[in-house]
Amino acid sequence: MSPHLVGYARVSTNQQDLASQQAGLTALGVPDELVYVDHGFTGRNRERPGLKQALAACRAGDTLVVTKLDRLARSLPDARDIVEDLTKRNIKLSLGGNVHDPTDPVGRLLFNVLAMVAEFESDLIRARTREGMQIAKAKGRLRGKQPKLSPAQEKHLVALHHGGKHTSAEIAELFGVARSTVYRVVQRTL
Repeated sequence: MSPHLVGYARVSTNQQDLASQQAGLTALGVPDELVYVDHGFTGRNRERPGLKQALAACRAGDTLVVTKLDRLARSLPDARDIVEDLTKRNIKLSLGGNVHDPTDPVGRLLFNVLAMVAEFESDLIRARTREGMQIAKAKGRLRGKQPKLSPAQEKHLVALHHGGKHTSAEIAELFGVARSTVYRVVQRTL
């Protein structure tokens, strides 16, 4: 059985596009049917179904291909765990076309440096996000999730619920909300 190239691509939100990563994997020789993807998962989340499928698809002698290391992992421990698993299973790792040999001391050093940079970049993004949220909060712009119902609607909902003539499902449909919202509003008034 000849070795395969198995690709993996990831974006952190469902609004982001995988097209450039998929094009990069195709350019690196990965067949479309061997590209596994994750939408809406951060690199720090180890429970990624696409990553699990990609790792499961790799056999001894194969190469796991990612366009950049930060698509595979955003923390040094996670990156090391993945590479350790690949090494044990005799699977190579290609980062943007450069195959890294984790059994070679220089290859291991380069991989660890890249993993540290990916983790550092992730930490910077989190710090900038927290800073932006603090500024928005100080300016009164960070208000959180807006209530689905106005106070008058909530009062009317509670009155209907306590009247006992309507089920929670009927009330939810009447107000255009989920039943859980009905339960939450009623619970707040108790």
